[in-house]
Amino acid sequence: MEPVDALRRIAFLLERSRASTYRVEAYRSAAKAILPLGEDEVRRRVTDRTLRDIPGIGPSTSTVIEQAVAGQVPDKLAELETESAGPLAEGGEELRAALRGDLHSHSDWSDGGSPIEEMVATAMELGHEYLALTDHSPRLTVANGLTAERLRRQLGVVDAINTHTGDAFTLLKAIEVDILDDGTLDQEPGLLGELDVRVASVHSKLAMGSTAMTRRMLTAVGDPLTNVLGHCTGRMVMPRAGDRAGDRSGRRGGGRTRAQSTFDARAVFEACAESGTAVEINSRPERQDPPEDLMALALELGCLFALSTDAHAPGQLDFLAYGCARAEKVGVPPGLIVNTWPLEDLLEWAAPGG
Repeated sequence: MEPVDALRRIAFLLERSRASTYRVEAYRSAAKAILPLGEDEVRRRVTDRTLRDIPGIGPSTSTVIEQAVAGQVPDKLAELETESAGPLAEGGEELRAALRGDLHSHSDWSDGGSPIEEMVATAMELGHEYLALTDHSPRLTVANGLTAERLRRQLGVVDAINTHTGDAFTLLKAIEVDILDDGTLDQEPGLLGELDVRVASVHSKLAMGSTAMTRRMLTAVGDPLTNVLGHCTGRMVMPRAGDRAGDRSGRRGGGRTRAQSTFDARAVFEACAESGTAVEINSRPERQDPPEDLMALALELGCLFALSTDAHAPGQLDFLAYGCARAEKVGVPPGLIVNTWPLEDLLEWAAPGG
């Protein structure tokens, strides 16, 4: 294993186990530091004992590099492969194998912790055929939401990445668009129409009254541009990962849990079924949203689902296992989960008026 690959793998395993940000960033920063140097220069620095002269290389990361250069499996990597590389959840294996991609992920363009390219590389390593890049919309300033101008620039980056990956992988042009107080979507409609996938989520005033929240969600679900209703209850069943997970998302809310929003779930899910809007099964362990009783209600009412990670760091793209286990427990059939579909079918469903 090359030193860069070893460092990236260590960061990935730390992220999927929700380790602290500073630990993850040490290994990912070291990988970035030596990547431009080339193999010969890295070997020379190992021989000359000058690795630590490179900014971003410390005692732990230099040991990993030295052991990889020597043809060894680094001790830190071997330790993590033993302790952290096993299944994240029991059950859901067949459903996980059926998933072709992930429709909810964030990069460092908003509140994610890694560049788009790193998220794509990890998605490909996990066997994804596609990944939706769903950075936040402008009203969510605390998450560095994308203005229309920044989103347009991001779309150019997506085009460049897809040119590079070719037929092997597709990065979908997408957004997690905020559902505003009146239920409208927080981005220019024309720009939303240019995207492949639109996840609409409530992020503010989560404790508003049930009647108002129901009306708000029904308006959003009724918008033909909405494809997925994201983390519908907004609950947090354990403290956000934050400084424990290698991303920036948890730094917004600190170590708090949060009760779920109240709304007429039957009315909202009936509207989702009628419009073909998928209900998101959010796989983040701190969300587990929707709870199983609401997931079962959505299934009873004939809803489609999108089983996604809401990943804010590369290692969190493996959180799909959590959502798969919960979906299997409730009995959600794979065919109702839109990201088990081939890309062509997914895009046809997600197109406005599709």
